[in-house]
Amino acid sequence: MLFDEGFTFRNFLVDVFTIFIFFVWIWLLITVFFDLFGRRDISGFAKVIWTVVLILLPYIGIFAYIITQSAGMADRREEQDRQARDKLRQVVGFSVSDEIEKLNRLKASGTISDLEYGRLRARLVE
Repeated sequence: MLFDEGFTFRNFLVDVFTIFIFFVWIWLLITVFFDLFGRRDISGFAKVIWTVVLILLPYIGIFAYIITQSAGMADRREEQDRQARDKLRQVVGFSVSDEIEKLNRLKASGTISDLEYGRLRARLVE
């Protein structure tokens, strides 16, 4: 405990905050490692350097990685999400043309408006 007063509410709050910060750090570390080892644009040597920095300087390393690589992290995550969505659509048998046909039927029956139709169709086409 931080304070030598025994079990008090203040000590409890400090302990809870400490545990929270620890879990945030673990979450960030896992996120950074997944991004780092999923990258194909850097060499193995660069990955080793980042890993050593992340282990030896945990908070500074995580913050440095996020600051320097944040735009790339977002782009890589979007690409992974797109690939996963495309693979799922392929496995399930999703067809954009079938979905557009369903939207046409919903529009013709009056279930959805022209604005909703346009929005949903644009989402399917992207």
